[in-house]
Amino acid sequence: MSEAASAGAADPRAGGLRWLWLSGLVLALDQATKLGAVRLLAERETHNLLPGFNLTLVYNPGAAFSFLGDASGWQRWFLSVVGIVVSVVLGLLLRSASGAPKGLAAGYALVLGGALGNVVDRLYLGVVVDFIDIYHGRFHWPAFNVADSAICVGALLLVLHAIRDR
Repeated sequence: MSEAASAGAADPRAGGLRWLWLSGLVLALDQATKLGAVRLLAERETHNLLPGFNLTLVYNPGAAFSFLGDASGWQRWFLSVVGIVVSVVLGLLLRSASGAPKGLAAGYALVLGGALGNVVDRLYLGVVVDFIDIYHGRFHWPAFNVADSAICVGALLLVLHAIRDR
């Protein structure tokens, strides 16, 4: 193989780990936007940006849709451990995703970045910072954040990959 060809070839040991930049980007955007929300908004304060879109600072001690939010505090550690275990598994899946379709690797990377973003909140704050409020009329979707968005998009990519490969 020529030197130019070998320089352009992907390191097979890297596998899907070359997608970690996406996880890092999600983690950085998530933490930066949460920091901005905490600095600019008081808890439960609402700023209407567009019809159907508010910024509203909410501290979520539970999981999605505030599941376990009213538990006595053990959920912080339980959900942190679950997030760390999921992140390790996703890291291993990403590592083994050499030659995998881009959608699969991107899905793993997005979910990994989102999971880590929420784990960082739980470990340092004891709660997850949510601030995106989408609504229609009187119906408000539960507040969420960049990490949650990345998890949803990543999960959708994984489901689409599974359906397509079925």
